[in-house]
Amino acid sequence: MKLSLYCESKSETITHFFKSVFAESEGETEGQIIAEFVANLIETTKPQDLIGCIAEEKQVILGGIFFSRLIVPSGQLAFILSPVAVSTAVQGTGIGQKLIQYGLDHLRSLNVNLVFTYGDPGYYSKTGFIQINENIIKAPCPLSQPIGWLAQSLDGQEIQAMPGSTRCVEALNDPNLW
Repeated sequence: MKLSLYCESKSETITHFFKSVFAESEGETEGQIIAEFVANLIETTKPQDLIGCIAEEKQVILGGIFFSRLIVPSGQLAFILSPVAVSTAVQGTGIGQKLIQYGLDHLRSLNVNLVFTYGDPGYYSKTGFIQINENIIKAPCPLSQPIGWLAQSLDGQEIQAMPGSTRCVEALNDPNLW
């Protein structure tokens, strides 16, 4: 399996990949919603504010993730992980965790301080994310499942409470995604 950074030439392929994974696991409607989100994320986010990673085997995409910039009140360099997809045929084999770890290592190399995600704490804790609440750091949009607001420090510093608002990239600033 080859892990690499996403490149713009794969935009259509990665968008289709996310659509098919989410359609297969969550239904056609969810597949379409996620495909539109990914396409919008790629099209509207400045290159320096978007980092994608893919896992491939024999040029077939098995997994994909995106990190986009998150502005936090402290001014620390932060990104948020969303979305994440692993082909249903290989889910449960560790590909998603390896892909996330690859992305986190890349963020560390860029001196990113904090990374956030919104999802299953049981899954994301395997790659170092911890549950936080909005008294510590507020999410950019209202959370439908507050238990899923997660973060981790990439610089070894303890995550400190930050009064004030956070701001995500335009494509993620949709309350329906939260």
